[in-house]
Amino acid sequence: MSKVLIAGCGDVGIALGLRLVEDGHQVYALRRNVGALPSSLEPVAADLADADSLRVLPVVDYVYYTAAADGRDETAYERAYVSGVRNLLQSLAKHGQNVKRFVFVSSTGVYGQDAGEWVDESSPTEPSRFTGRALLDGERLCLQGMYPATAVRFGGIYGPGRNRFVRQVRDGATCVEQPPRYTNRVHRDDCAGVLRHLLRLDAPASVYNGVDCDPAAQCTVMDWLAKRLNAPKPRREAAQGTGGQGKRCRNDLLLDSGYRFLYPTFREGYAQLIDSLNASRKPSI
Repeated sequence: MSKVLIAGCGDVGIALGLRLVEDGHQVYALRRNVGALPSSLEPVAADLADADSLRVLPVVDYVYYTAAADGRDETAYERAYVSGVRNLLQSLAKHGQNVKRFVFVSSTGVYGQDAGEWVDESSPTEPSRFTGRALLDGERLCLQGMYPATAVRFGGIYGPGRNRFVRQVRDGATCVEQPPRYTNRVHRDDCAGVLRHLLRLDAPASVYNGVDCDPAAQCTVMDWLAKRLNAPKPRREAAQGTGGQGKRCRNDLLLDSGYRFLYPTFREGYAQLIDSLNASRKPSI
């Protein structure tokens, strides 16, 4: 049994923590509001952006940093992915913690490619937006720190409580077909599965792309959703300006490490999500 700290324990962190508890690990969940945590996770009330609140931490073997920004502005991203990471690493080091691995949840937003290119973990990371730059700074803090570290670059996360794309198709959203706009995604349960998988590896890589096996074009996904929802096929709209095609992220390194996706493509993942949404709408008898 290992002792694991999940820092910034939100939706993905809780899903991960519950799985690790099932595996027999002792899991500490650090967040500002611990009232909503499942009882099987041991609460640690602290604010990653407040170094003083991190003075007393449990002694752990592994750390997962799964915090999310609480706003869409640059200050919020710096606080969540740079200051928070620095504060936690400094606190762990100050108290002589012997962390075996520090796992940082990052994003494919660290890639700046936007013309439909294929990218992998060795591709240049030159984000044009402050969101990607903050995440990349967080990665560097972890990977250049005193503990063995791994960054997982997740694509767009969907799943329970994350059904925006489904709502858009139901509401008659349009899409641009030419040039295609590629999207990379991963189901919430596969996010937890990937992070759990890393704990089982003797020597994980320093970076993984956490995306499913089909970086499909936006219209392809929306057309499939419309058919599944018995909704009108999304109307096509003309592309505005140049670029904006996104990128297509490869997950070969993750697959080669032995991970097998619960939902290999958007079809399996959204089918499960739609079935779950439909079941929740059925009146109880």
